[in-house]
Amino acid sequence: MSETTHDSAVAMSAPPASDEGLSPAQRAQKYGLAQSGARPSLPDYVRQLWQRRHFISAFASAKLTAQYSQAKLGQVWQVATPLLNALVYYLIFGLLIGTRKGIPDFVPFLVTGVFIFTFTQSSVMAGTRAISGNLGLVRALHFPRACLPVSFCLMQLQQLLFSMGVLVLILLGFGQMPTWSWLLVLPALTLQFVFNTGLAMVMARLGSKTPDLAQLMPFIMRTWMYASGVMFSIDLILKGKDVPHFVEVLLNGNPAAVYIDLMRFALIDSFTHKQLPPHVWAFAGGWALLMGVVGFVYFWKAEERYGRG
Repeated sequence: MSETTHDSAVAMSAPPASDEGLSPAQRAQKYGLAQSGARPSLPDYVRQLWQRRHFISAFASAKLTAQYSQAKLGQVWQVATPLLNALVYYLIFGLLIGTRKGIPDFVPFLVTGVFIFTFTQSSVMAGTRAISGNLGLVRALHFPRACLPVSFCLMQLQQLLFSMGVLVLILLGFGQMPTWSWLLVLPALTLQFVFNTGLAMVMARLGSKTPDLAQLMPFIMRTWMYASGVMFSIDLILKGKDVPHFVEVLLNGNPAAVYIDLMRFALIDSFTHKQLPPHVWAFAGGWALLMGVVGFVYFWKAEERYGRG
C-alpha cells in the first residue's frame, strides 16, 4: 500500500475534527442515536402496548389453540380439567371431610370456587414463565415485553369463558335460575382480570431472573387455595373458634376469596350479602387497582433487562 493510500484510510477511519473531545453520550445526542432496547417512558410504554393490542389478542388465541393441540380431546380439556378438580375436591372435602354441611347448593358453591380460583392460579403460573419460557421471542423481536404476561392472562380469561358455559349448565341443573344479579359477573371478572394481570407481571419479572421460581409456585398456589375458601365456607370454619380478629380479616380480605365470594353472590341464590365480607366491592376494586398499577410499573422498570444475560 502506498503512503498516500495509507494516509487516506487513516483519515476516513478517524472521527471528524469537530467530534474531538466529545463523550460517547454527546456524540450519540449530536447524531440522533438512541440506545437499542432502552426503556421508554411510562406513557410511551403504555402507548406502545396499546398499539400492539391486536398482537396481544392474536398471540393469546394462538397459545390457547396450541395448548391442547397434541391431546386427542383437544379443547375439551379446557373444561374437563377444572371439572375433574371439582369432582376430586367434592369427594374429599364434601363427602369424606364433610365441608358441605351447612352450605346450601354445595355443588354450585364448589364449582364456582374452583373455576374462579383456577383463573387466578393459571394466570400467575403462566405469568411466572412469560419471559423465561419465551426467550427466543424476546431476543428476536422488539416489542413491549408486557405484551407477554398480558397475553397469557387474556388466554386464561378466554379459557375461563369456555368453563363459564359449563358452570351455567351446572347452575341450571341445580335449580339456579338466571337473575339480574348474574350481570355482576362482568364487573367482578373485570376486576379479577386486572388483579391477575398485575400479579402475573410481578411474577414475570421475578421469574425472568429466577427460573426455579416456577417449580416453587405450585406449592404456594396450593396453600393460597386452601386459604381462599374454595372447598369450604370461611365463615363456617371460623365459627365458634377462638381465632384472632386479624386472622379473620386476612382470610376474608384475601383477594382470591374476595373474587370467589363476589361470583358466588352473583350466581347462587342461597349465597346472600350476609355471607360477604364488609365492603367487599371496595376490597375487590382496591386489590385490582393496587396490583394492576404496582405490577405494571414493577414490570416496566426492568424492561431493558429482559432476555439479557
